[in-house]
Amino acid sequence: MTPASTTATSPWFVRPQPDGHRARMFCLPFSGSGASAFSAWPAAIDDVEICPVQFPGRENRLAHPHYGTYENLAAGLAEALTPLLDRPFAFFGHCAGALPAYETVLRLTELGLPAPQCLYVSGQPAPHDAARDRMLTMTEPELRAEIESFVRSRGIEPRPDMIDLGLMVLLRDHAAAGAYRRTEPAGVPCPIVVLHWREDPDVSLDELQGWRQYADSVEFRVLDGGHYDFMDAPDELRTLLTSRR
Repeated sequence: MTPASTTATSPWFVRPQPDGHRARMFCLPFSGSGASAFSAWPAAIDDVEICPVQFPGRENRLAHPHYGTYENLAAGLAEALTPLLDRPFAFFGHCAGALPAYETVLRLTELGLPAPQCLYVSGQPAPHDAARDRMLTMTEPELRAEIESFVRSRGIEPRPDMIDLGLMVLLRDHAAAGAYRRTEPAGVPCPIVVLHWREDPDVSLDELQGWRQYADSVEFRVLDGGHYDFMDAPDELRTLLTSRR
């Protein structure tokens, strides 16, 4: 089976790609969301194939059992990635998606598989600080209101059934996030680029500094926009993601 056909048939990847790009970027979404968080991203950015990752238990994988823990998620994703590591690649994880991205890099290292050229973490404190996420302490009514606000911000009028489904997914993801514990940093064998969104009301640049302990090379970049503006693939982000050769 060729890497391209693997991408097309694996449930972990929802966007079949032509097998002609020089590199791949595996994109992991935030809690409560799925691969559609990257639907506005071009299929390729400057000859880098964009591969949105679909976690089990949402969207077209709603019937699949939830991953349960980030460690389980990383193990399953690493297995699915194995045929696709035949060229340079990177990870991009936004918010809580940065944590399984990090765990997947560790898993690949344990298996003796290639390491990414870079791990991009966006709007997410380091693993040992992850429990500070304000949403983990919110009640179900508060989370429902948060989902409704997010859906409206994307130009969609939320239906009750849509919000019910989103809340179900978010609660399961939050259970995994709440169970995640990494008290001591474990370094990864690749550079980390930490992205801070200038208008993000929830995560400050100071709260991202813990990532300095996770790699020999850690770079911080501040981008214009709010917490969810990555979804629109702004030019500043696209330029940054393809600047490392």
